[in-house]
Amino acid sequence: MSTQDSAAAEMPPGWAKATVGDIAEYINGLAFKPSDWQSEGRPIIRIQNLTRQNDRLNRTMRKVHPVYVVQHGTILVSWSATLDVFVWHGPEAVLNQHIFKVVPVGALSDHSFVRWALKNAIDEMWRGEHTHGTTMRHINRAPFLAHRLPLPPVGEQTRIAEAIDSYLSRLDNAVASLERAHAKLKSYRASVLKAAVEGRLVPTEATLARAEERDYQRADALLARILEERRRRWEEAEHAKFKAAGKPPKDDKWKASYGEPIAPDTTTLPTLPEGWCWASLGLMKEFSLYGPRFSSDDYTGDGVLVLRTSDISETGRVNLETPPRLRLTTVEFEKYQAKKGDLLITRTGSLGTLAVLNDDVAAIPGAYLIQYRLAAPPETVWYCFYFLRSPNAQGQLIGGGQGVGRPNLNAPTIDSIPVALPPLREQVRIVEEIQRFTSLADNMLVQAQTSASRCVRLRQAVLKWAFEGKLVDQDPADEPAARLLARIRAQRLASVGPTTKKSRGRKVKGAG
Repeated sequence: MSTQDSAAAEMPPGWAKATVGDIAEYINGLAFKPSDWQSEGRPIIRIQNLTRQNDRLNRTMRKVHPVYVVQHGTILVSWSATLDVFVWHGPEAVLNQHIFKVVPVGALSDHSFVRWALKNAIDEMWRGEHTHGTTMRHINRAPFLAHRLPLPPVGEQTRIAEAIDSYLSRLDNAVASLERAHAKLKSYRASVLKAAVEGRLVPTEATLARAEERDYQRADALLARILEERRRRWEEAEHAKFKAAGKPPKDDKWKASYGEPIAPDTTTLPTLPEGWCWASLGLMKEFSLYGPRFSSDDYTGDGVLVLRTSDISETGRVNLETPPRLRLTTVEFEKYQAKKGDLLITRTGSLGTLAVLNDDVAAIPGAYLIQYRLAAPPETVWYCFYFLRSPNAQGQLIGGGQGVGRPNLNAPTIDSIPVALPPLREQVRIVEEIQRFTSLADNMLVQAQTSASRCVRLRQAVLKWAFEGKLVDQDPADEPAARLLARIRAQRLASVGPTTKKSRGRKVKGAG
């Protein structure tokens, strides 16, 4: 016995087995060409207008049959790409292809019930075998119309629709509140980071040193040490290359080929707090490296981890459970190896998403990441991580994306972003305070996401209970749905109206 047959066998008294095709007529929209688009006329309803992916409405003066005209309050079913039920709340419009205009049968006066019945049916079909495609799913017309659904008596239909509207309205309000909380948390994080990199989050080292009557190391002294370390690492790497080639240098002339990093232009930059200085990743880096490109066919069950943009969370953590693995030679691995303390920055897609690799693990960056290794203390690496996540730096990262179809970042753009560098001890306090604030925000965000997921499950449960007869009470005085269904089918057989014939012919042709 199928799931639908089992559910039908357990229907409450007075209910009947119907089909999607029993409760309404379904008119597929027309194909509008760009040449039909005009600056005035009726809006053309496309799927993206229903899902709010694009609120811009194309318009047309093209004359269409009245069956393709949509009024405020009309039920619409998107049957390709996005499978869902909508109610049109805009002005009078015309219907694009891949959308059904739903015309409930006259015997069903509560159109809200029809909407929820279709929503439940599509949810069942989505989980079942009647949707097709992988990247673009769609419903074929015949299985859609034949899909069975439980039909309650008319009186109970009204009570069910009212109950669903009430429950889901409250859930919608809860979700809206959670979305507002999420937005406030993001704003809160941004304000904390902005204050941090402007020297307003913790007392400055200069202020504390004066109060405690002691000296302190200014940031420009720290930067000088970083530049010395940068050069030392370069010389060490170059010397290793000479040694590996069996050609040790006879003198120090090779050291003249060292490329001195260029300091940022500070003429237009704001004044920094006392003890701070301007730096950049270009000044402080040992090297930067674009992740290598491998085919997904090369991935294996073992080997080193390949860190991708999708493995970096919104909070900047690297998820080591999700990356694929790849077998590399020792030479390849040593060339691309990501080490603990490396900065990882996305260069395409979600531009400017960052992480610090905080684990000792065999891994390399993927093709859409730029790996930065700084010749700086770990405290400075973490400070730079948070600095680059601050609103101003994010604006420069995202605004620095090159390209039209698929913007991408490059290392020179990142190198040139000025970094407001505090003294080292102040960096430690800043990072600790940011982490304290963001830990609180992260916990609240997890709670909000858990609640949002619970709301999704509750929506599904409300529909399930409604069409199992468990959401409202049954009334024995209600006319049995079998009589209603008999009237609907009799009216269908007797109907010979030209509109019905015309729309049915067009629907079969246009709905696939």
